[in-house]
Amino acid sequence: MKATILTNEIAGSEQKWEIACKKINLEYIVVDISKANWLELIENFKPQILLTRPAGLTSPFKILYDERLSILVNELNYFCFPALKEVLIYENKKYFSYWLKANKIPHPKTNVFYFEKEAIDWSIKESKFPLVAKTNIGASGSGVVILENKEELTNYIQSTFSGKGATKRVGPNLKKGKILQRGFRLLSKPKTLFKKIDIYKARALDAQKDFVLFQEYVPHSFEWRVVRMGESFFAHKKLMLGNMTSGSLLKDYGNPPLELLDFVKNITDKHQLYSQAVDVFESRNGYLVNEMQCIFGQSDAYQMKVNNSVGRYIYKHNQWEFESGDFNTNECYDLRLKVAIELLTKLKN
Repeated sequence: MKATILTNEIAGSEQKWEIACKKINLEYIVVDISKANWLELIENFKPQILLTRPAGLTSPFKILYDERLSILVNELNYFCFPALKEVLIYENKKYFSYWLKANKIPHPKTNVFYFEKEAIDWSIKESKFPLVAKTNIGASGSGVVILENKEELTNYIQSTFSGKGATKRVGPNLKKGKILQRGFRLLSKPKTLFKKIDIYKARALDAQKDFVLFQEYVPHSFEWRVVRMGESFFAHKKLMLGNMTSGSLLKDYGNPPLELLDFVKNITDKHQLYSQAVDVFESRNGYLVNEMQCIFGQSDAYQMKVNNSVGRYIYKHNQWEFESGDFNTNECYDLRLKVAIELLTKLKN
């Protein structure tokens, strides 16, 4: 079996996939899908599997990645993992909101406006506070703003359509703390520092000025992060820092409600999503999906710990069973590759 890692515009985004491939001696090449010769390189190598690392930094490269992967899957019948559907809903919050609504998946009510007047009219007649404003692309809460009143909402709308664009963080995440330590660490690694600077520049240049996205605020002190990787399930709480859980890196490990695992399993089973981190709010009306990501960060060495035992849940014999073990090595990429190969083998048989 041969694999092609489809990297994006960020240098080094292929590294975790490479580590996973080398561990099992899988033959592979790396193709930067943003380059002009992307298709020739893939077809000359003739891989059986495409390992995706979708773009999530700027809108132009997100569109590029989605378009080219769509050609590879829909027109040339390549097998990719994470799957095309997972890539399309990744870091595209407006498309994701349409997808949730179309599939009747419970989620905070979301409105997307492409016209300033329509957004202003809605803000006068229907808006309720607090209100969450989000940019289409933005991990770790970088494009999330909590609006407290109509004046803030009006200013946000006008700034987006007629000013500098939607508010977002383009530099380092100050919520993580340890600013001096992180700064000195970067200074000791010039390559990493220059890579970070390039990322900040790209974010700054990618202003969102053609639409706004508003999401109902769900009162919460935490949100669940449920990870599905094939038939393995993991869950922990993402705790709030300030008024947001995104990007806080504060976690609470414990035994999750089995109903939560049922909720995520039902959604991912129905839509065949096998590489997902699903962020879920608990509300008075039940569970609500906040975000879903096929590629996600991992600040700890594990995704779940129950009674001081690192492990996973699997669904066997019509019930959930906890298994102890280290299943999240290499930021889940080792397990992700194992799942990809298993799915391809099953598809061939």
